[in-house]
Amino acid sequence: MRKWSMQELGRKSVEDFKQADKTPLVVVLDNIRSMHNVGSVFRSADAFLIEKMVLCGYTPRPPHRDIHKTALGATETVAWEYAETTVEAVQSLQANGYKVYAIEQAEGAVFLHDFHPGKEKIAIVMGNEVEGVSDEVLDICDGCIEIPQLGSKHSLNISVAAGIILWALTEKSVFHKP
Repeated sequence: MRKWSMQELGRKSVEDFKQADKTPLVVVLDNIRSMHNVGSVFRSADAFLIEKMVLCGYTPRPPHRDIHKTALGATETVAWEYAETTVEAVQSLQANGYKVYAIEQAEGAVFLHDFHPGKEKIAIVMGNEVEGVSDEVLDICDGCIEIPQLGSKHSLNISVAAGIILWALTEKSVFHKP
C-alpha cells in the first residue's frame, strides 16, 4: 500500500473548483467564536464541493491568518457571504426556496441517518460553540437534524459536527450527480 501523490489525487485548481457543479447545500454559521473552527468548516466545505457558506453575526471572516491556518486555502475556493444576523440569513435562504435545518439536539429533531431531504435545496445552520443554534433561529428553521451520540458528553466540536453532516448529506444519493 502507498499513499496517492498530489498529482494522482487530481485536485481541482481554484478556477476548476469555482466552475465545478456544487453539492446543493449551504452552510450557515451562527455566531461561531473560533477562527480555527471557521477555517475547519471552510476546509470541509471545500472537500465536499459545498455551494456556499454564510457567516453570521460575530463569526470571524476571511481574510485572517488564524482562519487560513486551518482552511488551507479553502477560503479561496468556497463561496461565502456575510449576514449581520443569522435570522436574516435564514429568512433570505427560505425566500430563495431553501429548506433550512438547524443542526441541534432538540425536541422533534430527526436523527441524521433518518433524514431524507428529497430534491429540495438545503441549508444547514451550525450553532455557537457554547450555546448551539440560537433559540430565535431554531424557531424559524424548517426542521432540525441531530447527530446521534452514544457517549457521556453529547456534544461535538462544531468542526467535527460539520464534517459529519457535510459527508452524510453529500453521501446521500440525492446529492450525487451522474
